Amino acid sequence: MENSQPTLALVALGANLSSWAGAPADSLRAALAMMQARGLCIVALSRFWRTPAHPPGSGPDYVNAAAAIDAATDPAGTLAILHEIEAALGRVRDGARWQARGIDLDLIAVGDAVLPDAATQDGWRDLPAEEQARIAPDRLILPHPRMQDRGFVLAPLAEIAPGWVHPRTGRNVAQMLAALKLEGLSGMLPLPASESIGNRTSA
Repeated sequence: MENSQPTLALVALGANLSSWAGAPADSLRAALAMMQARGLCIVALSRFWRTPAHPPGSGPDYVNAAAAIDAATDPAGTLAILHEIEAALGRVRDGARWQARGIDLDLIAVGDAVLPDAATQDGWRDLPAEEQARIAPDRLILPHPRMQDRGFVLAPLAEIAPGWVHPRTGRNVAQMLAALKLEGLSGMLPLPASESIGNRTSA
């Protein structure tokens, strides 16, 4: 009998500009509703966090969150759904790096999948800082090659999937977050409960 257990996927959400849905937090709520409507079943959701834009001074503060979902399709299919939702909320992907945006949905990981292969994932993960600002992958890289460097990804993820282990480094989310130290979380604050809709269930 085949194992029908769904594969857990981790998604990072962010916005620092308004969309037709409203302010950044409203855009995240709209995106989450669209994910559910398109078959991406959310099983855990972090609090919403206010995060300084990256790089510093590049725009207004972000609202960030993380969701764990039951992936109903393969990683490419899940990514396609996320891109459809971004487009529905008005995002135009023009290749510009780290610009202000009304919605950003990043597929961070799908189970222990390494895509497209270990060598490619390692190469993008070890990319020098100056190259990170200049070039972006032309294909899906899993796990997301910058996840271990970003407090705005790791802090929300640690609320819902602290034990998820990076298949190439062997470190879990909690360990990656601890390795950032305080400077990696500078300026980050969870939003009040009245402004957030997080489900603290751990994955």
